[in-house]
Amino acid sequence: MSIQLLRDIKGLRVLVVHEPDDEGVRLVEHLRRIGCNVEAQWPMPKRMPEGHEVVLLSIDQENRDAILKFVRSSGEKAPMLIGIVGYENPSTLQLVIETGATGIIERPIRPFGLLTNLIIARALWQQQADMQRRIRKLERRLQGVQRIQKAKSILMRQQDLSEDEAYATIRSRAMAKRISIDEMAVAIINADELLNTRAKCD
Repeated sequence: MSIQLLRDIKGLRVLVVHEPDDEGVRLVEHLRRIGCNVEAQWPMPKRMPEGHEVVLLSIDQENRDAILKFVRSSGEKAPMLIGIVGYENPSTLQLVIETGATGIIERPIRPFGLLTNLIIARALWQQQADMQRRIRKLERRLQGVQRIQKAKSILMRQQDLSEDEAYATIRSRAMAKRISIDEMAVAIINADELLNTRAKCD
């Protein structure tokens, strides 16, 4: 286990959503011993509190709707989630999957393996977060390409230009106005839509 992985755990802001019974108390104590900054809440809040990087959540079928509502209330900036489960039946595991948890702690909770579980779950969560960022970046790039293609089609139709000439026109206009080619494409599309709307009104 590398030193960097251990450093990543030190100071983690952790929320434990678990009954304040013996297991819950021991869990909080052990997380503090390994260097986490821990807050415990019970009963489960209606919304995910802000400011936590990791949430350890007690998961059971009786509170299914409340659990899903709680988890989904954080939106896109959801913290890493580890589920605490007492039974490995299919319905419980399905609920764990629906919460988006990247790790599981089984009851009875034992200190042994908690650090390893936390590190592995965090590594998986970071990989997922990186992948989501890449996907969003690719989606934005694709949308930009589609906008430029639409703007080229507009100029080709309006000015009887070839595709290369239309792109060169968009680029030169963008350079003249000191804006990006994508922004210029949006301006061309908006202008065309405005002209079409006026034409329909007339």
